[in-house]
Amino acid sequence: MPRVTSLFVLSLAASLLMIGVGMIVAIMPERVYAASGNLQSVSLIASVFAVSYLLAQLPAGILSDRFGARVFLVLGYGVCGLSGLVFFFSPSADGILFGRLIQGIGEAPIWALGPALLSRAYAQSKGRAIGLYNAAIHAGLTLGPLAGLAIGASGDSNLPFLIFAALCFAGGLAIFLLLPEETRHAEPALSGKADPRALLRVMTEGRHAVLFSGVLLYGACYGIFVSVLPISLTLLNGFGGQETGILFFLFYAAISLSQVVAGPLSDRHGRRGFLIGGMALAALGFGTVFFVPGLWALGPLFLASLGLGAFCVASIADLSEAVQPDLRGTVSGGYYLFWAIGYFAGPQVIGLFGAGAQETGYAVLGLVLAGQTLAMLFFLGARKQT
Repeated sequence: MPRVTSLFVLSLAASLLMIGVGMIVAIMPERVYAASGNLQSVSLIASVFAVSYLLAQLPAGILSDRFGARVFLVLGYGVCGLSGLVFFFSPSADGILFGRLIQGIGEAPIWALGPALLSRAYAQSKGRAIGLYNAAIHAGLTLGPLAGLAIGASGDSNLPFLIFAALCFAGGLAIFLLLPEETRHAEPALSGKADPRALLRVMTEGRHAVLFSGVLLYGACYGIFVSVLPISLTLLNGFGGQETGILFFLFYAAISLSQVVAGPLSDRHGRRGFLIGGMALAALGFGTVFFVPGLWALGPLFLASLGLGAFCVASIADLSEAVQPDLRGTVSGGYYLFWAIGYFAGPQVIGLFGAGAQETGYAVLGLVLAGQTLAMLFFLGARKQT
């Protein structure tokens, strides 16, 4: 059936890409640190991606609205494949960071336009379709580090970068050849009618301002996880390539699991408990991670990952329920704007502490997250689900 094919093709392409992403993020921090010798360069792994990803979203949406989404999805996968080749052939930290800049441009249309195509192809069951699409993404991210370990992903091998490039090109080819005609022209994920003034009004309300600050911290934690945290664990807990692969596997698996569980439970019992509980778990995990020796540090980080996933799904749903349907695209745009700002800034702040003060940096992060938890506890009232 065409509709089954649409979901299958888009999910297959996204999972291929994310398997590759999961493979390379496990070795990229070590590679950049070995080439540069400083944590500030490692922090840029997340930051340069966030900048290009954010700047590319709106142009991709406008152009896809005019020329159709399919061509920009194919181009997105192709650009991601090009970034993999840059990673593979680059001998320097600057070259790898340039590849991350290219990767951010490529991933922008993939994240934005995949759900838009599914919304059109599955008008009566778009939630189910997009849920399965997101599940495919997280499955790829979870399997990626394991695949990297299986092929010997270490600081001495460039092979994961080449495999990443091949998986990206394969995903683009699948979209180009197999996507049915009726799903090839869809609206961008963010409405062109979005009113920045409406977003500003929502953001300045007390409850929403607290939530958006939590979204910024969620983005910061995500950026820290995929950039400076592996190096911190290498310096302080003796982690190597294998341990880093396990870290990324647990990170993505925990975020995926907690969203699958917390989403329907928050529908039934309300968002507030999952918002506060998720942030509290993140505070506990980051605040205590370097008080735990060796591999035992994975325990607090697993708890932090569960908390981040629960906060993510509950906050998206809560902010969507806060506005009328014609403003939900605007609020979604604001959500990912704040996420990207945090994703950019978080690793930079941790990098400022330097290699000799990493325990202090993460303890401060834990305290900030605890402060955010208290703010939500006092300012977030229960909201009736709609």
